[in-house]
Amino acid sequence: MTAATLRSHPSRARRTGVMLRTVAALVVAAIVLFPLYWMLVVAFSPRSELFSGRLRLWPESFTTENLERVFRSFPVLTWFGNSVAIALTVSVMTVVLNLLAGYAFTHLRFRGSTAVLLLAVATITLPLQVIMVSLFRLVTSLGLYGTYWAVILPTSASAVGILLARQFLVGIPRELLEAARIDGAGHLRTFVSVVLPLSRPVIAVLFFLSLLGSWNDFAWPLIALKENRLFTLPIGLLYLQSQNGPDYGTTMAFALINVVPMVILFLVFQRWFVQGFARTGLR
Repeated sequence: MTAATLRSHPSRARRTGVMLRTVAALVVAAIVLFPLYWMLVVAFSPRSELFSGRLRLWPESFTTENLERVFRSFPVLTWFGNSVAIALTVSVMTVVLNLLAGYAFTHLRFRGSTAVLLLAVATITLPLQVIMVSLFRLVTSLGLYGTYWAVILPTSASAVGILLARQFLVGIPRELLEAARIDGAGHLRTFVSVVLPLSRPVIAVLFFLSLLGSWNDFAWPLIALKENRLFTLPIGLLYLQSQNGPDYGTTMAFALINVVPMVILFLVFQRWFVQGFARTGLR
């Protein structure tokens, strides 16, 4: 066996590995994207095609009647505005509160900090259903039931967000913080002038994850928001289904309205999101 032959084997193995990984990635992508594709097909298919009993991979008669029916019959723009207002407020508050908590657990030394952090981590294992009754009684006693704040305040901080922030802030050199303190800066000024400018990657991650979670949140807003005019899009979808019955075209058209903003947001900001997630040190 010649030296050239020996050198060709690793090269061939690498090409085979790359090909297998590419095929696997394409298969996973197809599995993930097919529900979105099918939602598009159903949303733009006329009702006659949907109930004809024939499977079609693309509408024979492309129509927007389902979207028109949704906007005509339901206050979609109001619900869309509610979703935007709640999601943006939750995201901004999540960034601020989680970064402050991460800074405290990383750069402030206080008795019991490890126990408090472990307690926060333990809450990750608690599903919403476990605390839903207590949470409902709390927002009711505070007079927040039936308002946006009943949804915003309980979801404006999370143990996962605190861990992400702490994991990132551990990597900030202590010399920078000590230099700020030598210049007479307190903790708040140090946080604003030193920590925040260096935390843009984790801010992007926290903001996007919080925005996505709040946008798709269903169970708690369904309980906390009692008036139709305060509904978010996920609750509006349930309301549509209860009013229309098995109208698949209208349902998928409404689901499309709910999904498209987040898809566009991710496509536009995916580079910052991926870079930010990589720099948190988590995989």
